[in-house]
Amino acid sequence: MSSGTGVEVGALAARSRAAAVLRVKSAATALAVLPAACAAVLWAGAAGGRLDGTGWDAARLWVAVLAVLALALAGATALLIARAAPAESPAVPVEERAAPALYHLVRELAERLGVPAPAAIALTPDCDSWLEERGAAPGVRAQVLVIGSPFLWWLRVAELRALLAPVVAGTEPAAEPTTAQARRFVRGLDAALATAGPRAPLAHRVLLAVPARLARLLLVRCRSAAADMERYVAAACAERARKVDYGRRITAQEQVGLAYAGWDRLLGRVAVPAWRLGRWPARLDAGLAAALAELSRRDRLAADEQAMRLTEPPASELLEESELADEAASLLAARLFHGERGGQWRPVSWRDYPREVVERLWRADAARLGEVLGEEGRAHTVAHVLDEEGRSRAVAHVLEHLTVSDSPPERVGVLAGLPVRGGGVRSAPRTAEYPARTEPETEAEIFPETPEEEADRFAHPRAAALAAGLAARLAREETGEAGGAARTSEGVYDGDGGLPLFAPPPVRSGAEVLADHVTSLVCCAAVDAGGAVPGLDWLDGPVLLVDGERVRDLGARVRSLVEDGDSIPLRRWLARVGVRLG
Repeated sequence: MSSGTGVEVGALAARSRAAAVLRVKSAATALAVLPAACAAVLWAGAAGGRLDGTGWDAARLWVAVLAVLALALAGATALLIARAAPAESPAVPVEERAAPALYHLVRELAERLGVPAPAAIALTPDCDSWLEERGAAPGVRAQVLVIGSPFLWWLRVAELRALLAPVVAGTEPAAEPTTAQARRFVRGLDAALATAGPRAPLAHRVLLAVPARLARLLLVRCRSAAADMERYVAAACAERARKVDYGRRITAQEQVGLAYAGWDRLLGRVAVPAWRLGRWPARLDAGLAAALAELSRRDRLAADEQAMRLTEPPASELLEESELADEAASLLAARLFHGERGGQWRPVSWRDYPREVVERLWRADAARLGEVLGEEGRAHTVAHVLDEEGRSRAVAHVLEHLTVSDSPPERVGVLAGLPVRGGGVRSAPRTAEYPARTEPETEAEIFPETPEEEADRFAHPRAAALAAGLAARLAREETGEAGGAARTSEGVYDGDGGLPLFAPPPVRSGAEVLADHVTSLVCCAAVDAGGAVPGLDWLDGPVLLVDGERVRDLGARVRSLVEDGDSIPLRRWLARVGVRLG
């Protein structure tokens, strides 16, 4: 099948399914006016003297009442659908004067495809691109090309053009009358359900209960045809785009998968810690490009290939002021995925990230550790943790608190009546060398532990109690922060009660919580001693640097203390970086 034939077949199939959607609308309209038509016939017969009698009079009355009710419900449903504003995806509009080269690329692409060009362009902090009908003026809606901002910073210009070809090709079916009318009908039904949804006021839900049920019924009836219509439209667009840089599109799709994985990792390990401290990284897209470049350098198999493509200019050069566009998309990502933070919500540059985010994060964890120890009757530890000169004394106290003995510790159950597992004794002590572990290795590490399994990970009841106290304190803080963010963020985007979206904190075991806090305290002590500085790894987030090199064995030494009660490896490392205990 030739490309032209494939496009025609897909377009005809899409129009056929669009007609099926409109038939549902027509059937609903006919059903609504049917009682009124019957009532008109009955009243016309009475006026002609042919339908007289008590029975006909009662029939006319009941049919007239039914007609009034049907028309009232139909009018209310139609008004609900007409007044409901379709949801618009959060995006940063890009004016033509801010990106003339990008607009020229899109228009040239539309001309090569033989389709109308989009009316405008917008950026969204997501690894996706699509066409969306937006309000260009009061009462006027136009097709807007929404481009994922990570693509502009990671893809090359030719790759971006190849990737956008199927999307831009969608402007033709969007302009086709039958398809456009069917899409507006389905979007109106969806918007009507959102207007009368669970987030609407109670009075709204009560008044719109019946019209909303009718709208839901119509949406269910046309859902299958609408889904088929969109599939045929996508197939026709993909077939039309085959004549534009098809070979380059295959390469671009590979980079899209890489960008998606890198974006998710950057948000989870770099952006989320900053967001929780009230800071939003101002150059997330540039950070993604740096993270993926670093990943490419670490991958020896793909290093040469990536090095060749990185010599080409990135698509962000199509923007006149790429830094401002990156900042706007980064702020939108923070609001969308985490929520507003009021007056404390400030941008942070990558240069200041280690000082304003990493170090603050460590010191907050260290202070929390001291407060929980203070609640256990060791109030002097709080002052030590908050005092830079006394940080080493706080570390010494924590080591003393968690150490069982200098020999391989015996496992003890910390819950009442718990037996010791497997005899509870390890046959050999841990060695001084600890490999860095970054991924789960066993099924037990992937699935949550039971309280008994969690308790058995500690070498001393004091460690289990401290971990439980920290976990409870973190749960209270995160609950309060989530509620406050939700209140201050209410109404950030009109027309969608589900925004903003919050990034849920990762689930951590008690041992992991305690290990993270002890690590933060140790890092603070190392920084205060002058032997280390906070740093940022694009792929792993906050790290500790000693002599410019990332410390990779600290986590294993802390786990040895937390889980086994063995402080010797950590004491040796502290002495090596210049932290004096005592």
